[in-house]
Amino acid sequence: MNPSYIRLDKNDAAVLLVDHQAGLLSLVRDFEPDTFTNNVLALADSAKYFGLPTILTTSFEDGPNGPLMPQLKETFPDAPYIARPGQINAWDNEEFLKAVKETGKKQLIIAGVVTEVCVAFPALSALEEGYEVFVVTDASGTFNEITRHSAWQRMQAAGAQLMTWFGVACELHRDWRNDVEGLGALFAGHIPDYRNLITSYSANQEG
Repeated sequence: MNPSYIRLDKNDAAVLLVDHQAGLLSLVRDFEPDTFTNNVLALADSAKYFGLPTILTTSFEDGPNGPLMPQLKETFPDAPYIARPGQINAWDNEEFLKAVKETGKKQLIIAGVVTEVCVAFPALSALEEGYEVFVVTDASGTFNEITRHSAWQRMQAAGAQLMTWFGVACELHRDWRNDVEGLGALFAGHIPDYRNLITSYSANQEG
């Protein structure tokens, strides 16, 4: 039986951003477009802040799925970028699988579009190979809430942990005293209410 609490470890985690492509993004209906984009970029900024190995991949981008979100390529200009010619499950692509294994990490933080396919298939495949899988629910999108919950239930039943980008960042950070300003800036950049909190905190510190 799996432990009830498997904690994310920034020294043993990698991030897989799967198929956040222009065409597929148009299918996401379980989040408002601006909210979803913000969540994806918040996860990306979190990965960059913690220095986590990050892998970008697309599926059939010359077809209707379209190109990768340009902001992700800008955030990770040197990250492995695997444009899969046709494999629907990223885990079936040898180059992608090689990149995952070369990270040397056993914890995989996964997000993508659409949830029940582009996220669920590699998540289930990774679990089968013994990885600890953390699915970022608010940076993964799909057609509607029915398909979303079906995907979540399938992955969770197989052992995946469901988290949000904010939960991921907090668990990786562990202790505010590690870096108040850095983590505060990360949150303020993606959560308007948190920006107000940090502004108030900074003003009090200066006073």
